[in-house]
Amino acid sequence: MAVNIYDLAHDLDKGIRETPEFLSLQDAYREVNENADAKAKFERFRDVQVTIQEKQMTGQEIDDETVNVAQEVAQEVQENELIVKLMEKEQAMSTIINDLNRIIMTPLQDLYNVSND
Repeated sequence: MAVNIYDLAHDLDKGIRETPEFLSLQDAYREVNENADAKAKFERFRDVQVTIQEKQMTGQEIDDETVNVAQEVAQEVQENELIVKLMEKEQAMSTIINDLNRIIMTPLQDLYNVSND
């Protein structure tokens, strides 16, 4: 019997949303958004990240001004407990996603005899 891979993917989506890591990430994100100062700093941080990524993807040089703004925003973010907590929760969720990606890629690695060593 053939497996509907998309049904499995949707089941995985539901499962991820029920993990303690996702639920705590969701709570941390809500807390940041409920605090005007934290929300503004976090949005500024994300905007700077997007700007840098866009420049990198298009081969543009990241100028000193952008670097200075990024450093300033990073410092502000590190001083905000709500954002620090959110970033810790994001890291935990990222670990899960990376683990899942490794598992998902196993059939291709096996097919091509790719070793992780």
